[in-house]
Amino acid sequence: MKILLIYVITENVNIPVMPLGMACVAASVQNAGHTVKSVSMSPEDIAPMIGAAMSDFTPDIIGISVRNIDDQKMRNPVFLLDPVRSAVSCCRRLSVAPIVLGGAGYSIFPESVLRFTGADMGIQGEGESAFPALVERISRHEPIQDIAGLLLAGQTPLSAKRVPERLDAHPMAPLELLKSLSTGLEKQDFWLPCQTRRGCPMKCSYCSTPQIEGEILRQKPVDRVIRELEGYAAAGFRRIFFVDNTFNIPPSYARTLCEAIIQAGLKISWRCILYPWKADPDLIRKMAAAGCAEVSLGFESGNLEILGRMNKKFTPQEVRQCSDLLKTNGIRRTGFLLLGGPGENLNTVMESLAFAESLKLDALKLTAGIRIYPNTPLARCAIEEGVIHPEDDLLHPEFYLAKGLEQRLFQIVEIWAAERPYCLF
Repeated sequence: MKILLIYVITENVNIPVMPLGMACVAASVQNAGHTVKSVSMSPEDIAPMIGAAMSDFTPDIIGISVRNIDDQKMRNPVFLLDPVRSAVSCCRRLSVAPIVLGGAGYSIFPESVLRFTGADMGIQGEGESAFPALVERISRHEPIQDIAGLLLAGQTPLSAKRVPERLDAHPMAPLELLKSLSTGLEKQDFWLPCQTRRGCPMKCSYCSTPQIEGEILRQKPVDRVIRELEGYAAAGFRRIFFVDNTFNIPPSYARTLCEAIIQAGLKISWRCILYPWKADPDLIRKMAAAGCAEVSLGFESGNLEILGRMNKKFTPQEVRQCSDLLKTNGIRRTGFLLLGGPGENLNTVMESLAFAESLKLDALKLTAGIRIYPNTPLARCAIEEGVIHPEDDLLHPEFYLAKGLEQRLFQIVEIWAAERPYCLF
């Protein structure tokens, strides 16, 4: 079977984004004996790029990766699915092959995204096993309805939950494909994505990760990660972004991974997402020695009560300790504040801003208003308060903003950020 995989770059972010998930699916399909062609394109290049891809390649199945639904900004939000719908329409004009959606954004809103884009079907969650199984069934003209995570357009979703997969069985993304997808990014602030864990047990009140990866934390064997990193380094990729939801959870795995990187003598520089909890001095020192150059520190608030409402496990004091350890070890810190959630008021906002300033971070990203995702505690709170209707599918972005902050929050944050060059709002 001939498979065409498409990624539409729907957003401009501060660092270039590579479709790691699509590359991993491509590897799985290739290992199953099928021919794969992968293309990445900007929205304005959809028609010419897809046309060129199909000029010498007649696909039997087309897969399209959906990474994000919108930019998560409450003021003037940008909806990102229109280019994906255009890609589906373009494929329809040029091919009779079935169109299959996948990716993180699709997995949050499977039914709604299928309806909006007009694709034939989609795979919710991980695709490394499900997509090759789908390809195999289609090639044999066998029924496909019982494939785990598969949803056909217009059908009721299957009630059976997917069983989380072991990550050691998934192949490494092909280096040649990574090179082709990174073409043109060399002169930008490009960091190659690498994932060592999937799933997150932290249950933050607003987070959509459990719908994408599940709540069960699964880890790649450390020796497997080292082999991947050695391959990346040999191919010229020496700046790595560990895209794990929480690099330091569990701490034992993070420590072992850092020790293995040091022992392997890998001359790489990397960044990660750090949960400011259970990050002891020994772990931070090992991260620095292993090449960690920067962390994203999502502490979200400087108020203990607000942190509790978000179901965070850490305290402001633990955030400060973590931040100080990172600074002492020469690791750059980009902090994140998420303002306006349940219980927030002007006093807690000012407390969080003062707390963030006291950390003397290298950079700070401010967000006002919280994007509501389905099946989260925040969504249930928003329904109870009448912010959204129980029948809202939330595909087009809806936001939670605590009552009393509607007129002041954005003005306060805009003025505060404008006076601090290290802030982004």
